[in-house]
Amino acid sequence: MSVAIKKAVVLLSGGLDSATVLAMAREQGFTAYTLAVSYGQRHSAEVLASARVAQTLGSVQHQVMQVNLHELGGSALTDRSIAVPEAPTTGIPVTYVPARNTLFLSLALGWAEVVGAYDIFIGVNAVDYSGYPDCRPEFVAAFEQLAQLATKAGVEGQRFKIHTPLISLSKAQIVTEGRRLGVDYAQTVSCYQADDEGRACNRCDSCRLRRAGFEAAGMVDPTRYQTAV
Repeated sequence: MSVAIKKAVVLLSGGLDSATVLAMAREQGFTAYTLAVSYGQRHSAEVLASARVAQTLGSVQHQVMQVNLHELGGSALTDRSIAVPEAPTTGIPVTYVPARNTLFLSLALGWAEVVGAYDIFIGVNAVDYSGYPDCRPEFVAAFEQLAQLATKAGVEGQRFKIHTPLISLSKAQIVTEGRRLGVDYAQTVSCYQADDEGRACNRCDSCRLRRAGFEAAGMVDPTRYQTAV
């Protein structure tokens, strides 16, 4: 008697959070199809990291999709004329990329329907989320409802589930869980302005949150920095 294969599409940026999510999906018994999006961000280091992480953590298929959000602008991550902030800010920061997670989930949903996967994993977080509106539980719930209405599979009775296993975890809890699952965080890149070698700037908000997470967890930070910590 054959056993049904549980398939999931996992959005894998190449950063710390998404690597942890992939490991969690695999532990839950999912066969993972990983998707990275090259969206015109400041550097390609995280996209390259996604391929390393996918291979190490057992993705059955990894692909990179190209979407040039640089043409839209409006974010420090896609418009080099907007400086990446190097101090904590209030409100929605300039590193917010308009409609990014909506786009990413849409691409994941399309691929999921093609491969027959009805589970999608994304590493959004509502604790250390830097004020991004598309990392909130309300957004995820709304997109999950959209998935039922906008797809052939949904209309025909399949139920799509958007998994957000990090949604209520602190960065320290995330790295602790990842270490338990064997994630090699030295392979990941989280920095908003990493150099061509994937070394982190040690100044942006993403670097600050990542570094603080390892410190709070009492773990050695394996991140390669451009300058000494």
